[in-house]
Amino acid sequence: MRIDVQLPPLALEAELERIHARMQRTAGALSRLRTLDIRVTGLAFRHREADGEHYVYAQDLASGRLAGYTVFNRLIELDRRADPHLRAPHSRYARAWQRRGIASAVYRWALAGGMNLVTGARQSEGAHALWRKLARSHELGYVELKDKVLLHLGDSIDAQSLEDFHTRMVLLGRGWDLERFLRETGARSACAEAADAP
Repeated sequence: MRIDVQLPPLALEAELERIHARMQRTAGALSRLRTLDIRVTGLAFRHREADGEHYVYAQDLASGRLAGYTVFNRLIELDRRADPHLRAPHSRYARAWQRRGIASAVYRWALAGGMNLVTGARQSEGAHALWRKLARSHELGYVELKDKVLLHLGDSIDAQSLEDFHTRMVLLGRGWDLERFLRETGARSACAEAADAP
């Protein structure tokens, strides 16, 4: 996993403007979406689901504009058995709304609903710090995702393994533990395989 993502602020603001404009063209689509019970002062959170992916939009109540969003993506790298049980979150928030705990609140909403989260192959430093923070209250583990095979590496790994492009972090949602995760996703356990080795 590489911790090297940086999105230029101007590109981010332009992206949010495009999304807001598109939603305005669809007759106020943002205001028609289901409102979530996520508490961040000055914001309302709207949700939609499409093709198994979840989109959470944060709307600035004062201006009515889009403050940012988080999308919980499916990963094409997962096989059909693991796909229903893992989503990869990606967040984009306007500069004025960054460092206010918004992504943390949205991720906690997902985890509380039983969604398991997995990182992509690359993260920003801020996203990596957020995952470490969430690991204080949710079980975190490391997996290798290669050729659609999911291998659970354990709850701690060395720096070299972490930097491998196929290594991902996983946060387990409410109601999940490692045993259920391995059973439902079909993931192999590196620890169990090492113990069984002659």
